[in-house]
Amino acid sequence: MPAMRPSTTSTEPNQHYDVVVIGGGQAGLAAGYFLRRTGLNFVILDDQQQPGGAWQHYWDSLRLFSPAEYSPLPGWWMPPQPGEDFPTAEHVVAYLTAYEQRYQLPVHRPVRVQTVHQAGKWLAVHSSQGVFNARAVISATGTWAAPHQPSLPGQQRYTGQQLHTVDYRSPQHFTGQRVVVVGGGNSAAQILADISTVADTTWVTRRPPRFMPDDVDGRVLFDVATQREAARRAGIPDTGGASSLGDIVMVPSVRDARDRGVLHAHPMFDSLTEHGIAYSDGTELACDAIIWCTGFRPHLTHLAPLGLGQDGDVPLTEGTRSINEPRLHLLGYGDWTGWASATLVGAGRTAKAAVNHLTDQLHDRQTVNST
Repeated sequence: MPAMRPSTTSTEPNQHYDVVVIGGGQAGLAAGYFLRRTGLNFVILDDQQQPGGAWQHYWDSLRLFSPAEYSPLPGWWMPPQPGEDFPTAEHVVAYLTAYEQRYQLPVHRPVRVQTVHQAGKWLAVHSSQGVFNARAVISATGTWAAPHQPSLPGQQRYTGQQLHTVDYRSPQHFTGQRVVVVGGGNSAAQILADISTVADTTWVTRRPPRFMPDDVDGRVLFDVATQREAARRAGIPDTGGASSLGDIVMVPSVRDARDRGVLHAHPMFDSLTEHGIAYSDGTELACDAIIWCTGFRPHLTHLAPLGLGQDGDVPLTEGTRSINEPRLHLLGYGDWTGWASATLVGAGRTAKAAVNHLTDQLHDRQTVNST
């Protein structure tokens, strides 16, 4: 991979740009790749100390669902990882770091964006490094910084350890303990598989987990998502896409957990006690730790001053463009901002469409203002 250069760490306040991208993870870098081909003046603001986005914070045993060649950002295939069919999170961090350098993307870090305000013809991005005025903003902050944990009776009474997916790194800390893992998705299954090698684990889900066939990996999932999108555009009834196959990809560690007999889910408990979990029928289970693998919400607190209309938990959008603030695009948060947009390969496809739309907007506005 190419030699690294340091990212910019400070900026002059009150600078003016055509586009400010908030977030320097995979979606922000994909946006940067396409923006650099437009001739627009842009900057990427990232609140991390170093490149890699959320990938640098994932648990140690995490693997991609697909081989490297099926997980590229636009313009450059991810190099394979020697000795690994499915790359580690560490390998993805190295790839994102080199990608940023390869395309000389103008990433400024660490810059913490606090709020975005309407300021006449500008959107004013207020940050720890001053104000960045933009003709348009792409928000690509992802979900990792907004973990979701349900609230249950007795949660404050419990004296054991409570963690979320964002807090988990490796199983060694739980050796010999009794651990409850909560959640019915991939994170829960993989973390359960990891911890069950050293601890007595109990898996709890709100509904029975749905396992995908053993031969389904990220390649199949992306092909199915592509077919679903093509069918949607053709007006064909939705068949459910990848979700119709199940919720949990049977990566090697999860298959191993199944073979060891630990991949058995129990119903969700109703409350917590001082020493564990409890059901309404009086059944209790003591445990030393609870790991909440209960998902995330879009990290969008910085957009609150814009007063964006909501569709449930997310802003109203048409594609990636905000309906209430057309100068704002939201990128990489999930299917509501473009199918498979929260994946490495999906981020590139969605970013291309978003940048094309945004560029047309800016050029049209510039033409109107010059006449």
